[in-house]
Amino acid sequence: MKFRWTLAPAQPLLAGPLAARLKISPLLAQCLVNRGFSEPAAIETFLAPRLKHLADPFLLPNMATAVARLLLAREQAETLVIFGDYDVDGVTSTTLLLEVLRRLGWSAEAYLPNRMEEGYGLSRDGVENCLKKFPVKLLLAVDCGSTAVATIAWLREIGVEVIVLDHHQVADPPPAAVALVNPQLTQNSELKTNDFAELCSAGLAFKLAHALVKRGRETGLPGAAEFDLRPLLDLVALGTIADLVPLTGENRILVTAGLERLNATQRPGLQALKAIAQSPEKLGTPEVGYQLAPRLNAAGRLETAEESLRLLLAETVAEATPLAQNLDARNRERQTIEKSMVDEVLGVVRSKFNPQTDLVIVEGQLLWHIGVVGIVASRVLQEFYRPTIILGGDADLWRGSGRSIAGFDLAAALRECADLLVKHGGHAMAAGLSLTPDNVDEFRRRLNEMARRTLKAEDLQPPLRLDAEVALGDLTVATLAELEQLKPVGQGNPALQFCAVGLTQPRPLQRMGAKKQHVKLWVTDGVTTHEAVWWNAGEGSLPVGKFDLAFAPAINEFNGRTTVQLKVLDWRPS
Repeated sequence: MKFRWTLAPAQPLLAGPLAARLKISPLLAQCLVNRGFSEPAAIETFLAPRLKHLADPFLLPNMATAVARLLLAREQAETLVIFGDYDVDGVTSTTLLLEVLRRLGWSAEAYLPNRMEEGYGLSRDGVENCLKKFPVKLLLAVDCGSTAVATIAWLREIGVEVIVLDHHQVADPPPAAVALVNPQLTQNSELKTNDFAELCSAGLAFKLAHALVKRGRETGLPGAAEFDLRPLLDLVALGTIADLVPLTGENRILVTAGLERLNATQRPGLQALKAIAQSPEKLGTPEVGYQLAPRLNAAGRLETAEESLRLLLAETVAEATPLAQNLDARNRERQTIEKSMVDEVLGVVRSKFNPQTDLVIVEGQLLWHIGVVGIVASRVLQEFYRPTIILGGDADLWRGSGRSIAGFDLAAALRECADLLVKHGGHAMAAGLSLTPDNVDEFRRRLNEMARRTLKAEDLQPPLRLDAEVALGDLTVATLAELEQLKPVGQGNPALQFCAVGLTQPRPLQRMGAKKQHVKLWVTDGVTTHEAVWWNAGEGSLPVGKFDLAFAPAINEFNGRTTVQLKVLDWRPS
């Protein structure tokens, strides 16, 4: 068995009354209970997210101070620079704020750091280069800055003020910014209720734009009264989905409305990007995450994200199309580099991996490409299911990216190793760092020591979360259409996964694909039969005899027929 199956307990006493009151199926009610819902009002809001449910942006910590300083900058005709980040969240939030500020009368520029030369975040090198290009007295740091204590202190000394708009963990003590707008700062219960804590920077940029427009309408700011924020939601959906933050609370509202905007976007850059990616007419979270986001990310991974920013700001499709084509080429280049490095890194790890002692994987080599270390770390974690950090760089300094598993807070672990690191920051599940090569061995030893204290044996087997055990007859096209109300799915609101027990195969399976790597099979519980597809089954163990099947259900439309299809996740003997 590849996974550790975790089946949510059936709760008919809770799900039954909810189903009856809300006039939904018991299966949908069970899936909502699994996601922490037990109150009808909260379920109705979840199933029908509306922009009117968004909370007042001024509830965010220090938002009023940030807005006041920005309005002062406009009043005094100061030019400000938005200092962003090179990933999709950073580029979309920078684009959004640049668009809003310029349209409302600010003099605003943007600067995105070069990943190779300036590194991540509000680095001293990046800021110095930014100020050479734009010698301003006000910086708006977006998607970075929460740990840039030294850089912001230095900027203060030379007379440059900084507003930070960020969602990453905050240094203790925090940087001395004019305003640090970061939901991580507060333990306020009202903010917990409104779920600001999970907003990424694209969501926070939208909240800042909302706050500026709201205050502008109160104070008679030209253009504020008629300013429509809704066309910005395509950028918010793109940044939020790409940044893998939970699609609950405010994020669910923003992404639901944002996907509608994205599917009908009038933004030339996104029209061109969708065309070059050959995206379907209707985009969902998977298409955004696997088609649009990687192309926007590609430029920043290999060098600078300026091209992605120019694409999103393009005013015509004719201007946007060559930029989209270049990003597509960059993405293919990134895929080539990534594949080569994944093969190399996996070879290194396989050659010495000991499952008993290697609870955290830390590997680095001179000249491993720092632009793809995060993706490679994800691939290593996928194979070995261990917290993984992959490093690359030069003889003096290595930079790396880490991915973690449930039960091991990577950002907290890096804080405990701060004496070994030059720089670090991030989340519990993903983080970035830099260190000198001679500290790598001690860094690995210390992380493994922490893991031995915190991780249990079962934590090291990947869990397979299952919503319910179902009979195959429970899965009809009508039922699956009703379950679509749970979308958009993603982090915090996972895609539906079920299991059925005691199945057999009434027909021989079929191999598919150029390398026969996929398998199509038919499964029955003696009453109902459904087609199932196992993508990339390879030469792995296939179901025989009587078996239990874990799967994700889907509606399959082919040759004018609409049927239920099961995407196989795992199986085990009954």
